[in-house]
Amino acid sequence: MYKSEQLAQHLRQLIENGTLKAHEKLPSLREQVQLSGFSLITVMNAYQELESRGLIYAREKSGYYIAQGLLEIEAEHAQIVSLNTPVEINSLVFKYLKSIQDEKIVPLGSAFPAQDIVFSKKLTQIMGQISRNPKSYDAIDNLPPGNLALRKLIAQRYCMQGIATDPEDIVITSGCMDALNLSLQAIASLGDYIVLQQNIFYGALQAAERLGLKVVTLPEHPQDGFDLTAFEHILKTYPVKICWLMLNSHNPVGFTVSDEIKHKIAVLLHQYHVHLIEDDVYEEMHYASKKPVSMKYFDQNNMVLHCSSFSKTLGAAFRVGWVHAGKYSQAIQHLQLMSTISVNTLLQNALVEFISNYHYEKHLRVLRKSLQQHKLQFYRYLESRLPTGCKLQYHPSGYFLWLKLPENIESMAVYEALIQQQIGVAPGRLFNVAEAKTQYIRLNCSFAWKDDIQQALDALLSTISALSSDQTNI
Repeated sequence: MYKSEQLAQHLRQLIENGTLKAHEKLPSLREQVQLSGFSLITVMNAYQELESRGLIYAREKSGYYIAQGLLEIEAEHAQIVSLNTPVEINSLVFKYLKSIQDEKIVPLGSAFPAQDIVFSKKLTQIMGQISRNPKSYDAIDNLPPGNLALRKLIAQRYCMQGIATDPEDIVITSGCMDALNLSLQAIASLGDYIVLQQNIFYGALQAAERLGLKVVTLPEHPQDGFDLTAFEHILKTYPVKICWLMLNSHNPVGFTVSDEIKHKIAVLLHQYHVHLIEDDVYEEMHYASKKPVSMKYFDQNNMVLHCSSFSKTLGAAFRVGWVHAGKYSQAIQHLQLMSTISVNTLLQNALVEFISNYHYEKHLRVLRKSLQQHKLQFYRYLESRLPTGCKLQYHPSGYFLWLKLPENIESMAVYEALIQQQIGVAPGRLFNVAEAKTQYIRLNCSFAWKDDIQQALDALLSTISALSSDQTNI
């Protein structure tokens, strides 16, 4: 046993028997060196091991402290949370995105909906018309916080959902990812603790890695999607400053959290004074008659920064997003002026015309119906043909299916086998840093049913069966 393991085990025993109490400060690194006789690097490794297990937590410029009640909760929930520091995901994401860029790849791993389903002929016509007007290119009126007319229209949409909003609360951004990153930079600092769902869009993991944040991951609840017990435990145990959550049409899993749970989340955020960056880019892709509310609806004391975009409903070419920033509007604008500066002027003016004349609502109705039909067709085809040990999650929103593989198959193996056949799927490893291996695949189901789609799905099924058979014969 390494010396660092010996020290970590000794300290764990002191925590278990109650000698070290919750929130009690541990000796500093140098003090522990003198007490234990071990080297500084040994003590550092021991503390990091205890921190990774959630037994202790660090406070900036203060030291390490004992976590509250973790062992009792561990007995009830075998793996309730995971502390992942540092996060390393950028290289994997880069390699993956490069591998699916070829136009010959069947894009079942794409994060964007099929272009033909989001294409709007009317919006294209509007773009053509306003592009001939020199005033449409005037950048001054479209500098941060963005086109006032567009911000008014977005504010009206919030008000229609019962969320009191002033246009000054809105900052227009270059897509949702830009809104999310600017929001995170406005609040978080190096070394801060951030809560992410255990399976989450890899952009959140990339942002945490870039800013040097300590990530605490929250597993999904098997029925509700969001585990309130685990979430409250995290807020009690760690000095969390910020959360980044997706609660409507979750990517990659697909669930939408109930209003009751969202309200309880808001209460906890207020109680522990924790900010939430809400990734709600799929908010309009519901199949129900009533749009699910966002966390912003339940916000107390401006703790929620709500981020969304038109890029998922109108296509990647219309990369215009926004953040309901409230009191952080000025800070986000300052950051924006140092990075993207301003959002495409022509796109902002075109969206004003498109939305104000009700073309957008008509477009959304058609889009939702098409997505529902396509996703259901994918689901039915796969569900009746899945090999033994597979499980497919279907949720009535968005355009992703979350496929669980047999226990003996790792998602990267499926991805690697299929990419050789020019078929792209998104392995679960892209969305999860808490587990070394993942058994899930995300599938994009927004495409109209054609021969190449069916052949790609057949290849997926064959690959799973072949890999399962290979593992059984080992």
